[in-house]
Amino acid sequence: MTGPRISRRELVGGLAAAAMVSQARSVLAQRTAQPGNPYLSAADEAARWLRSVVIETPAGVTWAADPRDPKSVQTSLYSGSPGVVLFLLEHAVARGDAQSLTLARRGAAHMASWMQTAAADELTGEGAGLYTGLAGVAFALERAGYATGDAGLRRAAADAMTTVMRRATVKEGQATWNDSNDIISGTAGIGLTLLWAERTLGTRGAGAMAAQAGRALLARGARAATGMTWSISPAVPRRYPNFSHGAAGAGYFLATLHAATREKAFLDGALQAAAYLQSVATTTPNGGRMVFHSEPGNEQLFYLSWCHGPSGTARLFHRLHEVTKERSWSVWADQLNIATRDMKVPERSPGFWNNVSQCCGNCGVVEHLVALHDRQGDSRSLDYARRIADDVIARGTRDANGLRWVQAENRTQPDVLVAQTGLMQGAAGVGLAMLHLEGASSKRRPLVVLPDSPYFA
Repeated sequence: MTGPRISRRELVGGLAAAAMVSQARSVLAQRTAQPGNPYLSAADEAARWLRSVVIETPAGVTWAADPRDPKSVQTSLYSGSPGVVLFLLEHAVARGDAQSLTLARRGAAHMASWMQTAAADELTGEGAGLYTGLAGVAFALERAGYATGDAGLRRAAADAMTTVMRRATVKEGQATWNDSNDIISGTAGIGLTLLWAERTLGTRGAGAMAAQAGRALLARGARAATGMTWSISPAVPRRYPNFSHGAAGAGYFLATLHAATREKAFLDGALQAAAYLQSVATTTPNGGRMVFHSEPGNEQLFYLSWCHGPSGTARLFHRLHEVTKERSWSVWADQLNIATRDMKVPERSPGFWNNVSQCCGNCGVVEHLVALHDRQGDSRSLDYARRIADDVIARGTRDANGLRWVQAENRTQPDVLVAQTGLMQGAAGVGLAMLHLEGASSKRRPLVVLPDSPYFA
């Protein structure tokens, strides 16, 4: 006696569902963390707070950047739901936490649905950027698809990158998306995501378009007395030389592009960026180096984290050491690390304000030090990261819903205090730094390594 026939669609769907369950179980089975670790506990409490402010949607879930303001819901990697999804995925791996994995998948489902209905202008210009738009959404979708085994989310990630490529303006062999040159919203960040997409998603033509982006960036560079620098865009005359908006980020993309293509022009551009940064760097008392916040007018203002400080700028010098094998670049990276210590992070250094974030504060430095430990096996980097992380935890706000960080996003608006949810200024980014720090101690490889990171290869 035979049972009911199963259609090919049902069979394929059943196999896909089984694969998804198998992949999710595999991720949850990777748990190596031990209870009682303060960094895991902080991540647990951050996850609990993020669960308490979740917003249900017809397609899944999302988060407001500021839970007090429902209108602050957004899809940027910088402040929006993609960063929360990434943290929850890392938390699921570290803790074997099925609740975090399920919530992350639902957050990714909301993003995939949003892509289908987004207006064209939401996906164009800065809407294509790594930290401001679709490139960052693609990264979060791919990581969610990988962790859960959901092939639909990986297809959505591939579709997102195809859309990014279609939104490019290509002229005379140069690709651009907007007037911005930088890592946050512009050519450098999108170019790095294209290289990631070619490696991870197999996106056809992504590497070639990254090279076109590199040529556009070279054409937009400004000659300095020594080397080359970049503004954010023609509309912003002030130059921010460090990683998020300036020569360090542009040079890092060009050096990474050279590693992928072996085109000499890209390496030459990266070397010109490094020469400019070296020419304007300030020496600290113990032989450290750091680069000012912006010019003109802020040449004596120094930040210390990912965006405008040594922790971000060192990425260019590490990458140059990788591609050239010249030790002098590694020495420069070490000098940038010395400057961070000289400025007494995290003891309310002049380069900090009331901010512990990935972008501007403690957690950007923690991530940098954890990555240094991964590259060099230097226990001192990990010890220093723990000291900074301890300060982060002490500055958190606990209540019945968990742990969050009330802080000022901008140094120039110290009275605007918000507990945000997202990656670069909120609890998701703090939690991610805590998990990466604990993972370095327990030998757990990170799931979330952003397209602009040179670490954890």
